[in-house]
Amino acid sequence: MTAWESVDDATSYAQNLLAGDRVRLRALQERDLSRLEAWWSDPDLAILQQDVVRPRPAESMTETFRRWSSNDEYSSAGFSIVHRDEGTLLGHATIFGADVKNRAGTFAIVLGPEHMGQGYGTEAVRLMLAYGFREMGLHRIGLQTYAFNNRALAAYEKAGFREEGRRREVVFHDGAFHDEVQMGLLEREWRAQR
Repeated sequence: MTAWESVDDATSYAQNLLAGDRVRLRALQERDLSRLEAWWSDPDLAILQQDVVRPRPAESMTETFRRWSSNDEYSSAGFSIVHRDEGTLLGHATIFGADVKNRAGTFAIVLGPEHMGQGYGTEAVRLMLAYGFREMGLHRIGLQTYAFNNRALAAYEKAGFREEGRRREVVFHDGAFHDEVQMGLLEREWRAQR
């Protein structure tokens, strides 16, 4: 990217930083919490993201989403994902654990099951990557997902993430052990694909 030469350059950047064609990222609102908690607790989604599937008190998840979305430290950024035109809550995304020395953060996303398979997740991932690299100044963004989560793997690969390794047989579900896939994307790779 080049240095801005005018106010128009700065405002154009700001207008497009948190908005895509169909989704936009906005601050977490209190009214989002009950939906996010329900999605996070839904066994169909929990199996894809958690090492233990069991109900948790809503209060603990409320605090987790608030912490992910506080945006009061450099090391993390969290947003509700909403439909750009309708404002419908679609999910939540966060980059957390970034440190100044290594400029590396970890990405996580949850989408409501009724919003999956429609391209919203892919667009939200791309917006978060742009935010992480362009605004947070990160060098690397990584993530983890289970090897059986083929939808997530496809979406992450489409966004440019590469498999970097596996933690073999790290999670136990349904009487069997399953791998966790480690993925990452470097800033230069992200810029090259744009």
